[in-house]
Amino acid sequence: MVGNGIKVISSNKKAFHNYEIGETWEAGIALKGTEVKALRDGRVNLSDGWVNITENNEAILMEIQIGHYAFGNIMNHEERRNRKLLLHEQELGKLARAVKEKGLSVVPTKIYFKGSFVKVEIAIGRGKKSHDKRETNKTKDANREIARAMRSRS
Repeated sequence: MVGNGIKVISSNKKAFHNYEIGETWEAGIALKGTEVKALRDGRVNLSDGWVNITENNEAILMEIQIGHYAFGNIMNHEERRNRKLLLHEQELGKLARAVKEKGLSVVPTKIYFKGSFVKVEIAIGRGKKSHDKRETNKTKDANREIARAMRSRS
């Protein structure tokens, strides 16, 4: 549980590994009732997700999996359906320009409850090459070793 009534359901660690994350936005998401109940149970996988900006200026969340609600009936939702993101027009324009001009990607980094509303944090990311990923891992390992040494000294 994080402050201000925010409860993180899932975060996308794979996005931070595969992309250099830049600017982030908070977006609402259009969901069905059984999807919200499944999210309350924590049944979501963001790792393959990405955001598509359509020609008619809409943001669509693609390839995330929200599992079936355990007590749902025949009216249960599809697990991998496309879901519309709710953003302001200015934000959609910024995202569309960034994707079109600079060749960046928009990825979901976190899904959480803010009060009673489900929100998705999306970010602009530039894909990392394999040598960049190795370099990031080396610096993380070095920082971890330094912190370990500092703890053992005191």
